[in-house]
Amino acid sequence: MNFKTPKHLLLTAASCLLLTANFAKAQDTLFARKMVDTLTSPYFWGRGYTKDGVHRAANFLVAQFKAYGVKPMDGKNYMQEFSYPVNTFPGKMKVVINNIELKPGVDYIVSPDSKGVTGTGKLEQIDSTHFVDKENRVVLSLEDKLTWSVEGKALDYTLIQMDKKSVKQTPSTIQVDIENQLIPDFKTANICGIVNGTSKPDSILVITAHYDHLGGMGSNTYFPGANDNASGITQLLSLAKYYGAHPQRYSMAFICFSGEEAGLLGSKYFTDNPLIPLKNIRFLINLDLDGTGIEGITVVNATVYPKEFAALKQINSQGNYVVKVNPRGKAANSDHYYFTEKGVPAFFIYTLGGIKAYHDVFDISKTLPLTEYADLFKLILKFNNSLMTKQKTTISSVN
Repeated sequence: MNFKTPKHLLLTAASCLLLTANFAKAQDTLFARKMVDTLTSPYFWGRGYTKDGVHRAANFLVAQFKAYGVKPMDGKNYMQEFSYPVNTFPGKMKVVINNIELKPGVDYIVSPDSKGVTGTGKLEQIDSTHFVDKENRVVLSLEDKLTWSVEGKALDYTLIQMDKKSVKQTPSTIQVDIENQLIPDFKTANICGIVNGTSKPDSILVITAHYDHLGGMGSNTYFPGANDNASGITQLLSLAKYYGAHPQRYSMAFICFSGEEAGLLGSKYFTDNPLIPLKNIRFLINLDLDGTGIEGITVVNATVYPKEFAALKQINSQGNYVVKVNPRGKAANSDHYYFTEKGVPAFFIYTLGGIKAYHDVFDISKTLPLTEYADLFKLILKFNNSLMTKQKTTISSVN
């Protein structure tokens, strides 16, 4: 008797496996697209400081954790509340140069530490890129790119940064009507959840990402923050959903930070007031700017934890997940930083290539490719599996 499988059946089986894999990848990306669409919608208003944007986002994330079976990290409440000062722009936002009204976010931004102002004046040219309305204490600066941020103070003047491409002739007159509100104790919260381990619950793997963004500038303009960082939060939610349905030997913890754009304030607060013992964290992966990937990924702290980085690269080579895994040293550029400072082993992973939108109104879901979303998910799963089978990294400086 011939027990060999006919070649055409082998081909059919291989085709079925490929189709199944492609279907799973498509489903993962579909989930991601819907989630990024949701998080960047006007309802969340840039997940910032006006129109309850960041608070709405926090409530949404709590609802997701509950739906996935992820429990509150402290056993009672998903929200770890804290506060900090922030300068906001909730209402009027009008700038007219040479009798031409400019479009906020596209033609100009107001420096986040500016005071509100209403007035009309003449502009005196200081140099090739700076003009001053002395009477109203307004400075106009011509910029190659408009990049907004967050500040916790308001100065005694107003700085308007204008895109050079919007300048049709030398600025000579200005009309402004800008409203600001300095909030000394803006209240927000980290969203913290955990799936307890089945055999070693005191050994913890942590996934983090910040959910806050820049919010709105005036009542009609907001910064969607698709890549920064709806992409990272969405990847965190995918992992939370998976581990909620598939508990592991180790506990899997998830922290959605607020206050990152204001200076890593949420992660600083958590590491100063940890809800889990920092010494129990086997490893932490922070996800930020993860919506592209055509050129691979970069791993911050790769040189600090070379054994884990070598394992990550080997796993990627075996699975062909992303085209390249680039090493980078220690950097204080996202929410992993304060954990590293406390001695917690951590990577910060961000994707490369694709769109260049960053801290502007063009960081939108429609143009975010999510090129390697599904493959990054698989790579993290495999890496976490490897961490649960190897000896814990020595930590000498954990408080």
